[in-house]
Amino acid sequence: MRWQKVLVIALLILSLVGLAACSSQPPQEPATGQQVPTIRLSEVTRSIFYAPMYVAFANGYFAEEGLEVELTTAFGGDKVMTHLLSNEADVGFVGSETSIYVYQQGSSDAVLNFFQLTQRDGQFLVAREPIEDFSWELIRGKVMLGQRKGGMPEMVAEYVEAKNGIIPHVDVEIIQNVDFANLGSAFASGTGDFAHLFEPVAALLEKEGKAYVVASLGVESGILPYTCFMAKSSYLEKNPEAIQKLANGLQKGLNYVHSHSPEEIAAIIAPYFEGTDEDILVTVVTRYKNQDTWPTSGVIIPEGLENLQNIMEAAGELKERVPYEQIVTTEFAQKAYELYGN
Repeated sequence: MRWQKVLVIALLILSLVGLAACSSQPPQEPATGQQVPTIRLSEVTRSIFYAPMYVAFANGYFAEEGLEVELTTAFGGDKVMTHLLSNEADVGFVGSETSIYVYQQGSSDAVLNFFQLTQRDGQFLVAREPIEDFSWELIRGKVMLGQRKGGMPEMVAEYVEAKNGIIPHVDVEIIQNVDFANLGSAFASGTGDFAHLFEPVAALLEKEGKAYVVASLGVESGILPYTCFMAKSSYLEKNPEAIQKLANGLQKGLNYVHSHSPEEIAAIIAPYFEGTDEDILVTVVTRYKNQDTWPTSGVIIPEGLENLQNIMEAAGELKERVPYEQIVTTEFAQKAYELYGN
């Protein structure tokens, strides 16, 4: 499995460089002379799905907390985890399943999820024609343009299909040899009868009349810690104040998306999505708000992690159940909510 190979390499790198916590970049000296801590943050990809984080950057919430955050985009969950384990990043923002894979590899410096930003899957099922009363029976005997085997998006999709009485790869053919970046163009060019796509691809194809959203996989799969902020235990122990400042800023970002309109949110995050039309931003933000994508608190609940592991187990990607406390800490998100939660 690709994930396991990447993590083995990352863990070997970690053993060579030692298990010391990630060192922050040299702090800046503000006018007051007080040092500002810096967190190097590696995000899995750039997506409207993560709007509360970009709101926090745009509105200066981290600066308000006295924190500098250096954001880089890794373009892949495996890359985020490699950055984290090899001390190239202090905090990773990625699917929480990655911390489970690290745990299963037996890392001596556990990776802990400390703040949840999305609580639902972000994919939408699209069809070639509008379907007013969609039923999952309509995909029986059809061809589905799917995601990468072993990845959380595909695991969620197959879990939802099975939950609705459709046996993946038996009742529906699933194409899985198309790169993520090319899924939208492949569907537009005629591949598959249905596809499960992330935004803004689904909205763009719908605007062009080449696809129509008929169902939300996020609604169908339920609450789960889909995308979280995580760090090594050693870093959390040595830098609790910096992590708390990060959590506080993220909580303010969650507050904003819950108290403002899609139009206001779209306007705030627009600089992070150059080239994306305003109407597409509004459409996508509206969909995510309507399906309760963003939690009111960054605290990861045990039931959510249980649901995530149910999905991984059904896909055959879970060696054994991981105890909640082994990969989750609620300390920082809980305090952030107590301080700033609405």
